[in-house]
Amino acid sequence: MIPIRSPAEIDSIRAACTIVHSVQMALEAAVVPGVSTQQLDELAEATIRDQGGVPAFKGYCDFPASICASINAEAVHGFPRPSPLNDGDVVCVDVGVKLDGWFGDGAFTIGVGNISPEVRQLLSTTRASLDAGIEAFVPGGRLTDISHAVELAALAGGATVIREYGGHGIGRSLHEDPHILNYGPANRGPRLKVGHVFAIEPILSLSSADVEVADDGWTTVTTDGSIATHFEHTVALTSDGPVTLTLPVGQPAVGVPA
Repeated sequence: MIPIRSPAEIDSIRAACTIVHSVQMALEAAVVPGVSTQQLDELAEATIRDQGGVPAFKGYCDFPASICASINAEAVHGFPRPSPLNDGDVVCVDVGVKLDGWFGDGAFTIGVGNISPEVRQLLSTTRASLDAGIEAFVPGGRLTDISHAVELAALAGGATVIREYGGHGIGRSLHEDPHILNYGPANRGPRLKVGHVFAIEPILSLSSADVEVADDGWTTVTTDGSIATHFEHTVALTSDGPVTLTLPVGQPAVGVPA
């Protein structure tokens, strides 16, 4: 069953999401050639705790870090590590925060230094897919309207949807019902209602949609080595339409290609 959140509950989720955004801004500024994802993880945890939050990922199903940091062909759930990022790398950073019993979740992907035009296009396409999914999140619609919108935007940009992963409900738990596919036909599934709060998160590849999980049990890699990208927002559905909680009013989006 999909929870319906009150305005007060959405405000509580928003508070956690505001920390997510501030962490993302700090990390975006820190991503340069030579920095390690382990250093990014340390920065993220310090920023979260300084604002009274708790890293939602750390210890979740024994995940060892405060962020997921996935590099190049790593699609999701990469472990932070001490090796430095190189010019031309692409890194996805996924951040989760728990604050006063409520959760926020968001991800962005960013190029390190100079990246190729095709990777820049993939970043733009993934961002456009996220925006399309959010625009389809409207009262009275159906769940797979979001899925269909994400897929259409991905295909229009020449990208491939990695199908093993998708979005999810969020609130009192990091992952709640429903699971939100990033592909498929529209007009199926439950009706979208005011008070739903979803994490919408397209995960795309330059080439193959096939992935495999590494020996660490978490890091998921494209089988052909193609670059993967991932953007995510936590979004609440209100009577005025979708409101992006991980993008506070007046604040810049994170990881948007120049």
